[in-house]
Amino acid sequence: MSGWIEALAPALHPLAAPPGPPGWNHDHLVELIGDDARRDAAVLLAVRDVPEPRVVFTLRRDGLAHHAGQVSFPGGGVEAVDADVVATALRESREEIALDARAAQPLGYLDCLETISGFCVTPVVARLAPEAVLVPQPEEVARIFEVPLAFLLDRRNLRPFEYRYRDERRQVYEYIGVAPRIWGATAAMLVNLLQRLGRWE
Repeated sequence: MSGWIEALAPALHPLAAPPGPPGWNHDHLVELIGDDARRDAAVLLAVRDVPEPRVVFTLRRDGLAHHAGQVSFPGGGVEAVDADVVATALRESREEIALDARAAQPLGYLDCLETISGFCVTPVVARLAPEAVLVPQPEEVARIFEVPLAFLLDRRNLRPFEYRYRDERRQVYEYIGVAPRIWGATAAMLVNLLQRLGRWE
């Protein structure tokens, strides 16, 4: 087993026990968008299993209904055809980055995260085969890029910032020293990983 998998495994919910809502940030989201039911969604936090492991991100195409032009993990809303959130994450990854599901080995889950767009997202952490070929699908994805896992797990590369949403000040996190900009919900999922690893103060 790869060393990074052994390091992350204790921080993940096991595959047999996916976390349920509410999200770990529920109380804060209630203040922003109320307590209406959230739509279930899943994303794939895929780590390419190379000597210096790298995490896969997408830059979403401008003009999309949700989070246009932003960095995200491949993923989307749960559909009736999906057996579970792992199936959702893999299906959406096939649709967005042409991922062959045989190249991804799901390892476990992070805590659910609620978003201002009304979703409750389950991040599925997976090992990505070193040779996996990923192709951005232009209907949704402008670009695919990868960032070293070690960089993302270094607390010093994160900083808080505030912006206004519906006349309310909201604090979120962003990574510094990397482009395109990784911030908001995507950065929050990685903050949750740091929290679960005991690396967050």
